[in-house]
Amino acid sequence: MARIEKVELRMVDLVPKVKRTDAIQSFVSQETPIVTITDADGAVGTGYSYTIGTGGSSVMRLLADHLAPRLIGRDADMIEAIWHELEFATHATTIGAITAIALAAIDTALWDLRAKKQGLPLWKLAGGAKDRCPLYTTEGGWLHIETEALVEDALAAKAKGFRGSKVKIGKPHGSEDLARLTAVRQAVGSSYEIMTDCNQGFSVDEAIRRAERLRELDLAWIEEPLPADDIDGHVRLSNATSTPIAIGESLYSIRHFREYMQKGGCSIVQVDVGRIGGITPWLKVAHAAEAFDILVCPHFLMELHVSLTCAVQNGRYVEYIPQLDDLTGKKMRIEDGHALAPDEPGIGIDWDWDAVKAKSIAEFTTEITK
Repeated sequence: MARIEKVELRMVDLVPKVKRTDAIQSFVSQETPIVTITDADGAVGTGYSYTIGTGGSSVMRLLADHLAPRLIGRDADMIEAIWHELEFATHATTIGAITAIALAAIDTALWDLRAKKQGLPLWKLAGGAKDRCPLYTTEGGWLHIETEALVEDALAAKAKGFRGSKVKIGKPHGSEDLARLTAVRQAVGSSYEIMTDCNQGFSVDEAIRRAERLRELDLAWIEEPLPADDIDGHVRLSNATSTPIAIGESLYSIRHFREYMQKGGCSIVQVDVGRIGGITPWLKVAHAAEAFDILVCPHFLMELHVSLTCAVQNGRYVEYIPQLDDLTGKKMRIEDGHALAPDEPGIGIDWDWDAVKAKSIAEFTTEITK
């Protein structure tokens, strides 16, 4: 039993590699909290999470003032107990994004530490269902991109072996979305998947109307069509269309996923480690989804989600959005349009610590010891 002796906190603000726009916002920044935990044996685990430009300072204060100090002296291998203790310690601010993002960075660091000490890559430690997963790309499908460029990107991704492309929808009139997606479908053919993402931009009636417009395009899914807390609206929509409805990137509790699955409000689960509160609750959601015969296609964080998607039987796709390249050495390996599970012990991220330290915001760099 090795006790936790040191917790280091950092935050790096990453600029997206390309302009990212959707139906409700522009993604201009990725604040990236990073937590490093060292135990009495000298073993080290590192975890991280993210925001899309706001809330990072609040996450870091929550970590420094309330969560990280509680880790000192704890048995680092008691991940389940630690997660629940920290969640209860912050019960006045749960369920919510700030707390979940903070918990995720800690929980992921603990899993990284455990996997390294056991000499196993995360995907094997967490289940070991397969060693690779197909990729789809989002980077060429943002809402501001012209139709011709959408088509070019989808054709290029298909040529590289990718299994699908995601296109943002939510133009002022449904005819505009239909025209863009029709051009992509005609270019890539019937066997290439087209995913769509509404980013919570529609009312129920408008979502039903647009889903009907797009029905003949045989979409892989319609993602986040409604506000994430409108479960009954998603049930209405799911009952009105044969196109799969995907949800999950904006849910912060395993019980919210349970309600969606029990009520038939979704057919694709996009649980996100950075938003659900870490690997511990992520695995619970994935296993619950298997019981409902629902596929898991996690949102974002491809460098981490490749391991988790490969860990579970119902893991289907990894979303290709590279974002950690400036902070890492070896990148995620891709072969014939598939993301390969990392071989190295741990969560599979090769941090470039010189780059991390150089980009860290001094105000949020903290070391906590016993």
